[in-house]
Formats: sequence, structure tokens, C-alpha cells
Amino acid sequence: MRIPRNLEVWRLGTVNYLEALKLQEKLASERKINKISDTLLSLQHPPTYTLGKRRTDYNLLIPESELKDMGAELHYTQRGGDITFHGPHQAILYPIVSLRDIGFGARKYVENLESTMIDLSSLYGVKAHGLRKCETGVWVEDRKIGAIGVRISSGITSHGLAFNIDPALSFFKHIVPCGIADKDVTSLRKETEMELPDEELVQDQLVSCFAKLFGYSDIIWKDKSDIDIDG
Repeated sequence: MRIPRNLEVWRLGTVNYLEALKLQEKLASERKINKISDTLLSLQHPPTYTLGKRRTDYNLLIPESELKDMGAELHYTQRGGDITFHGPHQAILYPIVSLRDIGFGARKYVENLESTMIDLSSLYGVKAHGLRKCETGVWVEDRKIGAIGVRISSGITSHGLAFNIDPALSFFKHIVPCGIADKDVTSLRKETEMELPDEELVQDQLVSCFAKLFGYSDIIWKDKSDIDIDG
């Protein structure tokens, strides 16, 4: 008989990238010693460019000094993947989960993150796909709608996925997204023929797709006002 597993979901609204990074590091440390159960951070960021641990600065196409004029930040991270953009109207999920507890290896974990975004897209009549050779993420034909960059330490995950609901796609023109030069970036708003509900609902649907694919029996929702982030 399968043991029921709960997922605690923190709805955090818009969070500065460094604040979210610090929170992930804290929760990952607590998850390693079983102080907390599997936790999923659901949020958005102000305009932010991030580089993975390979430090592919050459995929930033404008001088770093110009980013501030655009109202954007640049941060270096320890996740996998190349340069990407995070910003308003983009759903971010950062899972802090134990892969050992769910019996997943790294590849299966990434595949399920891709499937999470594919399943959400299908709710709005958009046929998306993943598993491109050497190119993680989720695509609509040759247009990228979702990015993945993960970190796994001692079997505990952090960082995660970014799904484009309706971000300003002009921000992607200043980078080579995920290091892939010949592909466009798209969004759910651009691809669907359906009217989108409030973004909070779309983001919650993304969480539900994640929970179903990873086999969680119950979701415990917590809003920012319910959480002692500094505790």
C-alpha cells in the first residue's frame, strides 16, 4: 500500500530573487535533516536574469551596466542550465523535495518538471513537448514556453522551473535564452485560443499538475501571511 505523502505549498507572490534564493537554501538544509517535509515555493520575480554554474556570460547580449536602466538585476547561481530571464507574469516553482523519498533519479525528476508544464499547457489547448536532445525545458513547436534549471544536493532539490504565462517577451531579446541561439520564446497567452483566468489560478493549476505527477496525496496551501519566512 502506498504511503500518503503531503506537499506543503507556499504562495509567496512576488519575491526578490536573492530573498528567494536565501529561503531555498534555508529550507533545503532543513529538509536534509527532516526538520520539514517536502515543500514547494510558488512565486514570481521582479525582472531578473540568472546565470547557471557554467557562467556563460557571453549569452548576455547587452552590457551588464544597461540592465539597471531596464529595471532588471543579474545574479549568478549554482543551478544547472544557462542564462534565463525571470519576471512578472511568469510562474516560478521551486521544489524543496527529497528525491530519495519519492524514488526518483535526476533525469526522471527533470522529466516530471517538463511534464508539469506540458500538462498545464494542455489545459488551455496548447500542445507542448519536452525531451529535446540536450535541450531541457518545454516547447511549443520550436518556441520555448518553459525553462528548467535545478540543483540537487544530498538528494534534496532546489531551484526548479519557470513557465511563461504572459511575461514581456522583449526581455528575452537581450539574452540567448538557455544558450539556444536559433529558437524563439513564447507564452501561454500567445499560444492559447482560450481566455486565461487570473494568473493566481493558472499558477495554482501548475502546482496541482506538479503534485499529481509526483504522487502527492494532499496539498497543504499556505499564503505569505501564514508563513514565518525568517523563523
